[in-house]
Amino acid sequence: MLSYRHSFHAGNHADVVKHTVQSLIIESLKEKEKPFLYLDTHAGAGRYYLGSEHSEKTGEYLEGIARIWRRDDIPAELEAYMQVINYFNRNEHLKYYPGSPLIARQLLREYDQIHLTELHSSDYPMLRSEFQKDERARVLKADGYQQLKSQLPPTTRRGFILMDPPYEMKTDYQAVVEGIKEGYKRFSTGTYALWYPVVMRQQIKRMVRELEETGIRRILQIELAVQPDSDRRGMTASGMIVINPPWKLEQQMTNVLPWLHKVLVPSGHGHTKVNWITPE
Repeated sequence: MLSYRHSFHAGNHADVVKHTVQSLIIESLKEKEKPFLYLDTHAGAGRYYLGSEHSEKTGEYLEGIARIWRRDDIPAELEAYMQVINYFNRNEHLKYYPGSPLIARQLLREYDQIHLTELHSSDYPMLRSEFQKDERARVLKADGYQQLKSQLPPTTRRGFILMDPPYEMKTDYQAVVEGIKEGYKRFSTGTYALWYPVVMRQQIKRMVRELEETGIRRILQIELAVQPDSDRRGMTASGMIVINPPWKLEQQMTNVLPWLHKVLVPSGHGHTKVNWITPE
């Protein structure tokens, strides 16, 4: 159940899409002075060394962040995200990939709050070490779904909840929907962003249908596919489902996804998608 290690996949095409959306949401929330809570339910280790045995074994980052790194035509929508990548790679070599907790740490303000949970016995100590000197942060070895009950609503009444489970078990696809229902019941004005992989399209269709059935409004779906849907083993696409997205996000991702697809998928296979699962 807890064997998944993001270190095999750090910096791949799915991370690029996920962290682009994450950075755009954070930047939008920062447009108001009032502080907000960033809650990451499945935070991972925080930082990933791209020269590690895990990264080298799969080489997935070579078809992800490495294709964007050092380009001179970066769209404006990627500026905040790439600033964080550059911060962790200050010379000419792409050495480290920051996961969602470190992207949040770099982009959030000194008076915002960071709440991170991770259950993996190897990743949790690394995550805790990364944040031990950050007074904004609370790092727990805990069930991320439970935090949706215990930590919401935040005292600031503003929040961004990122949900990025491993989907190792088929029940994860139902668990994320239940988690969103629990969180939304307590904090209906928060922004929720759920990452998903497309391994079997039917699982995603079912999850989307279950989200529709919750009655929650303003659910936006963002997706980038690098291959057509397939019955074979492996992820062909990934996406983000965002509840209560900032008003600019739909247009921002409509603008940037075609560029990302062109750069990340030179073959032209796959597709991009930005559409409302449920509108206002």
